[in-house]
Amino acid sequence: MSFPDPIAVFRIEAAELLEQIEAGLLDLNVNLGDKDQVDAVFRGLHTLKGSGAMFGFDALAAFTHHCETAFDLVRKGEVPATQQLVTAVLEAKDHMRALIETPAGDHEAMSEALLAGLRAAVEIAKNPDAAAQPAKPAAPAQTLFKIRFTLPRNAMANGTNPLPLLDELRDLGECRIVADRSAIPSLDLLAPTDLYISWNVELLTAQPRSAIEDVFIFVMDEMQLEITTAAAPGAEEKAPAKIETKAAASEPPAPSLAARPATPAPSASAADAKPAKPSENVRVPAERLDELMDRVGELVIAQSRLSQLAGGSGDLQLRAVSEDVERLSGELRDTMMVLRMVPVTQLFGRFRRLVHDLANETGKMIELVTEGESTEVDKSVIERLVDPMVHLVRNSCDHGLETADERRAAGKPEAGRIFLSARQQAGEVIITIKDDGRGINRERVRAKAEASGLIAHNASLTDQELYQLIFQPGFSTAQQVTNLSGRGVGMDVVKRTIDALRGTINVTSHPGKGSEISLVIPLTLAIIDGLLVRVGAGRYVIPLSAVEECLELSIEEDMRSRGRSFISLRDSLVPFLRLRDLFRTGTKPDPFQKVVVISTGSERVGLVVDQIIGDHQTVIKGMSKLHHDVATFSGATILGDGDVALILDVGHLVAEGQQQEAHLRAAG
Repeated sequence: MSFPDPIAVFRIEAAELLEQIEAGLLDLNVNLGDKDQVDAVFRGLHTLKGSGAMFGFDALAAFTHHCETAFDLVRKGEVPATQQLVTAVLEAKDHMRALIETPAGDHEAMSEALLAGLRAAVEIAKNPDAAAQPAKPAAPAQTLFKIRFTLPRNAMANGTNPLPLLDELRDLGECRIVADRSAIPSLDLLAPTDLYISWNVELLTAQPRSAIEDVFIFVMDEMQLEITTAAAPGAEEKAPAKIETKAAASEPPAPSLAARPATPAPSASAADAKPAKPSENVRVPAERLDELMDRVGELVIAQSRLSQLAGGSGDLQLRAVSEDVERLSGELRDTMMVLRMVPVTQLFGRFRRLVHDLANETGKMIELVTEGESTEVDKSVIERLVDPMVHLVRNSCDHGLETADERRAAGKPEAGRIFLSARQQAGEVIITIKDDGRGINRERVRAKAEASGLIAHNASLTDQELYQLIFQPGFSTAQQVTNLSGRGVGMDVVKRTIDALRGTINVTSHPGKGSEISLVIPLTLAIIDGLLVRVGAGRYVIPLSAVEECLELSIEEDMRSRGRSFISLRDSLVPFLRLRDLFRTGTKPDPFQKVVVISTGSERVGLVVDQIIGDHQTVIKGMSKLHHDVATFSGATILGDGDVALILDVGHLVAEGQQQEAHLRAAG
């Protein structure tokens, strides 16, 4: 049995802690008086520091200690939370990530620079009016604490290192530490993984008792801790204030410093016998999920073959087994798809920090509003959406939103808004990026397109067709290149990524009111339900989520529609494409052809096929490099008889049908 690398586990947990710290800082930046967020950030920093020291990331622990100290001042009310302090800790958080990823790197200069900025932010928060420095306060009264603590016998085996705890006590003030080794057994009875030492500590500090308790906050439930206070060194001690824990409840009380025991410390068997809390979540590497998804895909293909064999056989028992396998494989497929689904909040959460940084960089006031964060999408789709979403958000911040002065002059609120929303529609998810800025300058886009030779002079284009030009490689209407935009690269990345996801992009804009870009993408890239059709001798798959209805098209109707290629569907004309002509099969059409009406959003087009075979669970296989540029198909699948069927790209076919409709209307 292989055990996970402890360092790799720490890095995973540290990444989650950093995300929690960042989220807390961004929430605090909105409401600087939120004490719950201050406590949450402090706890995250404290945990990260302790875990880093435990796993040997000493530079991380030392650096994080300063950030924790700054937030401890905020938590105690000695320093108010300010935007400068939040920004300084956000920058420090990025450096913590570097200290985790490359602990052996040369980070000293960056650490010093960031800590200098942090100290400056704390001083500014303490003294907002630099011209009138307050008088230096008198040194606070110090208290002598006498502390005795005993960790559970299996503490070190469970990953708790007592040395960082002692270091934290030293940081609180003048400290004298004495190790109690009286419980160490003889060598033949000693277990190398057990902890037998207790510690007696005398601490002179101005910090309150709660600061000492915070040192042991993450081991409190399993240890013995006794804290005795005195007003000053040599003064009469107060009554001991014991902090009893569950583990200590069944054990004798720890003796005071004046009378240390000569007998071994009580056994930790009571703590060891405590039943472990069942785990609610299990970490599984993403690679294992992908491998399991591949196995499920192969099972679906095998089940399809079994169904085909059973359909051509008269054996009733074989048909019954085939139906059971089909049902079970369908349930397994659905379960697997649920396992791969993750909420888009994992995607949207990344943009809070991005918008915060862009607001500082551009000098604009920007608010981020999210909606539909619980909408779930396949994890592979989420991963591939990050880059295009970054480009779209940056574009909205730079091009879309105006400055505060411009917005005031236009009668708008000073703070611009960017809206991110997600919603599910059939087998697709629609992610929308919207802003309330100046909108897309239609004339500037057209002039740039004509100058670049993308469209002819005076060409008739709809707004949607014109706005699609901004996704062309190298296309940019920016008058100067900035750190954010102007090179004509970002929107091209968006287009290529969404095309690779078999998705579509819709753009709407209203001058002076803002722009809206909708990304329509499939929920999953692994297995889909498809409609299997025949065109000539070839078989093809149409994603079932895009199919609206199926109609018959007789030869007479087909002949009457030659030259127009429209069908009447409930008082509306729908253009259709003859796949036989598109694929150049060279065979005669069947007497009674079928029209499969497909749609993306509000756009519809009909596909003329020779035969509709039926529904088919489609395991999507990628196209080879030779067929990479064939836009009509988005992938391939293996049928039950071993033949390959191509999967039609619905978005491309709908766009081609709409272009055909526009040309016919222009000619007519």
